[in-house]
Amino acid sequence: MSAVTDNAAPPTVLDVVNALDRRYPRDWAESWDRVGLVLGDLEHSVSRVLCVVDCVPEIVDQALAEGADLIVAHHPLLLKPVSTIAPDTYKGRIIHRLIRGDVALYAAHTNADVANPGVSDALAGRLDLGNLRPLVPAATGGGRGIGRIGELPEPMDLAEFTGFAANRLPVTAAGIRAAGDPARTIRTVAVCGGAGDSFLADATRAGVDAYVCADLRHHPASEHLAENGPALLDVAHWATERPWLDEVAEWLRGEFDVAVTVSDVDTDPWTIHAFSSSEKEIQP
Repeated sequence: MSAVTDNAAPPTVLDVVNALDRRYPRDWAESWDRVGLVLGDLEHSVSRVLCVVDCVPEIVDQALAEGADLIVAHHPLLLKPVSTIAPDTYKGRIIHRLIRGDVALYAAHTNADVANPGVSDALAGRLDLGNLRPLVPAATGGGRGIGRIGELPEPMDLAEFTGFAANRLPVTAAGIRAAGDPARTIRTVAVCGGAGDSFLADATRAGVDAYVCADLRHHPASEHLAENGPALLDVAHWATERPWLDEVAEWLRGEFDVAVTVSDVDTDPWTIHAFSSSEKEIQP
């Protein structure tokens, strides 16, 4: 049920946090994960929300410049324990700036990954995949689980599909690289927002033609292809998760009478992609 009502008082941080917790229950997160409210005054009114992948200094700049009251982030700021949040530390500076600016911070990470709809649904949507189902279904069902498998409206060869994905996904310096026979026909595709080489075997068992994810490593990818696994598309981590921000922003606008901005600040750490000046760009 939507929380939007005519002439209603603006929601509080607690109101928005409770709604997010209902959509992405914290007990759906992996045991190692750290999700939910990171900091903020629960009674503070919320009129503007900023949706981001990573809470980095550039994002704090954006939040303060736009007058955001709440940042909804995918990646937790405090995933690993810290012994200090002193203002002369990287995370300490972020925390102190947010507190001084009265900006709350909330994270939905692996609980948003497995949600339905969740991070991988948004990625699949960018690629026009239909008839979606989980790559690794959750034990409790409901269409939840890690990754998604879907079908392209029309088959493409791998070279064409790689170009299609590059045009549909957010642009980064890293771009997209593919592994496999460029002429291979691609009809069914598995996707996983974020790092995905833990699920290479699942993609193979599913019998898909291609698997799209981030952070593929040399040896797992090489061994996967040697075992006749699906073709691989390696996308920048940020680019696989950025599409989810549009979905969660649209949902927040429907739930609350607040302004919601999606950040297009590219937080992928890689900023340059170059070929040798003596070589032409590699073509399939």
